Parts: sequence; structure tokens; C-alpha cells
Amino acid sequence: MKHSSSIFKASRPAALTLGMAGLALTAGLAGAQTKTLYIGMNGGAMEKTWTENVFPAFEKANNVKVVVVPGGSADILAKAQANKDKPQMHVMFLDDGVMVRAIGLGLCEKMKPSAPLNEVFPTARFKGDMATGVTMGMTGLAYNKKMFTEKGWAAPTSWMDLADPKFKGKVVFQSLPSSTFGLHGFLMFNRIKGGTDTNVEPGFNAWKSSIGPNVLEYIPSSAKLSEMMQTGEAAIAPLTPTAVATLQEKGIAVDYAQPKEGSVVLMVAECVIANNSEPVLSQKLAEYLLTADAQAAGLQHGNQIPSNPKAPAVGDDAKAKLKQFGEYMKTAVVVDWNAINENRPAWNARWNRTIER
Repeated sequence: MKHSSSIFKASRPAALTLGMAGLALTAGLAGAQTKTLYIGMNGGAMEKTWTENVFPAFEKANNVKVVVVPGGSADILAKAQANKDKPQMHVMFLDDGVMVRAIGLGLCEKMKPSAPLNEVFPTARFKGDMATGVTMGMTGLAYNKKMFTEKGWAAPTSWMDLADPKFKGKVVFQSLPSSTFGLHGFLMFNRIKGGTDTNVEPGFNAWKSSIGPNVLEYIPSSAKLSEMMQTGEAAIAPLTPTAVATLQEKGIAVDYAQPKEGSVVLMVAECVIANNSEPVLSQKLAEYLLTADAQAAGLQHGNQIPSNPKAPAVGDDAKAKLKQFGEYMKTAVVVDWNAINENRPAWNARWNRTIER
């Protein structure tokens, strides 16, 4: 037994060495643990598309997990602003107009020069490369194809169709303060009534006697719209071709109509959030999302129109979508976001006070 005991005593230094080596190895593994990047973007179909088909390749190549913080552009901007001093997100997707506001608030850092950045459409690059468009689109009209067929109605052709008495109680409109779709629809109505992006008096003054009486519900985002189209509550609403295509894939009888006055260009842009905890990885993710491969996956699996023209269209359906997008762009309207953002807080307050009370 003594002999045995001496063996144990002699083994202690070796055991201690092995234990320390084990701790060192554990520490090394901890250092190599998967990091997490948080990206703010629209939930639902967009989140599903990017999480399942775009992020995985980047995650694998960089030993990182990309987690979506879902929300509309206004929600994501508010979260970024609330945590400006200690950002909780690393990258964010915002509608173009909201992105201009984010840049003005100092929430974005300049994107690093890269080949993919040089490949995107020039119109997708924001001033000073503080943000870049990831997907291209436009707001026009979505309509309930089943209802239109049953009623014998022709497809809509104008923004003023929203004011047609036959749609009384059947128009769904997104709230101007929280939705770019709603803002676009209102601004086009305002233009038709003689207003401009700096003068919205005609639009506000005419709303209650025109489109207003037809509105069934003002919704904060378009998430509820699919249900309302399916149940027959909604006949017509502002929406993008991309969102319409996503609804169609779910088997919902809806179609897109390009108003004769033009749709409104809507770009979803990305920016790297300033002072975030992973600046290098965040820049790498932002760069990757502009690549032809990433954007081709977005097009193929989520009808996302790429900002990188080198993104290949896989299949006849994707090619047809790109061709149709080109046709819509011929009459698309670009709004003055600098003027809009300067006045939007006052418009939002007036909208809440006089229209959506």
C-alpha cells in the first residue's frame, strides 16, 4: 500500500500539469467559440429568406452566427438610436428614407472599400458610402385578384383607384408614421392633388373626402395584409412587387399593378452600426451581402431584386422578374428624402391627429 501511495504522490505534479494543460485548452476553445452578429431587418418573409439562404455561407466561412432582430424600419431605427452609446446590433437594414435619417443621427459608419461595393448600381450607394442599397424595389398597388375576378372589376391603373367608391371599406392603408409603403402612397396622392414633397397641404386637405372614407383599417406594417386579403376584408393596398410575389408563393390570390402616375422607388439599404462590438466582422458581413452570390440567393429564394447587377438570375422565373422590374423602373418616381425627413415628424403628428385618430 505504501508503494501504491508513493505512486500517487509522485503523480501529483504530472496530474497538475495535465490539469493546467486542460484549462489552457478549454480557454483556447473558448477563444475560438462562435461569435454572434445581430442584424436588424424586417421579420417574416425577408428574415426567412436571408436566414435560410443567404447567411449560412457567411456563417460557415467566418465561424459566426448571424441573428436577426426583427422589426420595421422605424422600430429598428428606434432600437439603434436608444443604444447608440453601446450598440446591441452590428448591421441594420432600413428603407432608404429611414436610412438617410439614421446616417444623419450618426448611427452608421462608413463602409469599407470593396469589389462588391463597386459592383452595385451607382444609385444604390449613399453619399460618402455611409450605407448601400441591398435590394431594389418600388411601391405600387396590390389588389385582391379573387375579389376583382368575382366582382368583374378591372385591375387598378391609378393611385386614385384607392378613392373609387366601390372600394368603400375595402382599402387597407399602412400608417404614414411607421410604414414607407403608406408614406409613398400618401405622397403620390398628394402629388396628384397638386402637392410636392415639401408641400403636403393638398394631400391632407383632400384625404378625408377622397381615400379616407374607403379605408377599412390603418395598419402599422404589411404583416397583417396577407390575412386580410385571404379573408376578403382587403381589396387594395400599397405594396411592392416583391411583397406581392411572396404572397403569391403562399397561394394568396393577389397581384401587383403599376399605377400610371408611377410607382415610388423603394430601396432596402444596409449600414454597419457605428461603435459596434465587432467592427471587422460587421464590415465583412455588409460586404458579403452585396456580393453577386448572396444577392442571387435572395432573388431565387425571396424575390429580392438585387442591387448588384452581376447577380445571376437562376431560372426563367427570376429572369422574368428582373425584366418586369426594368419595365416598372421606366415610370418609377424618386422622392426627395432630405425634404421629407426634415418635415416628417410634423407630418406624423398631423396624420395621427387628423387622419388616424
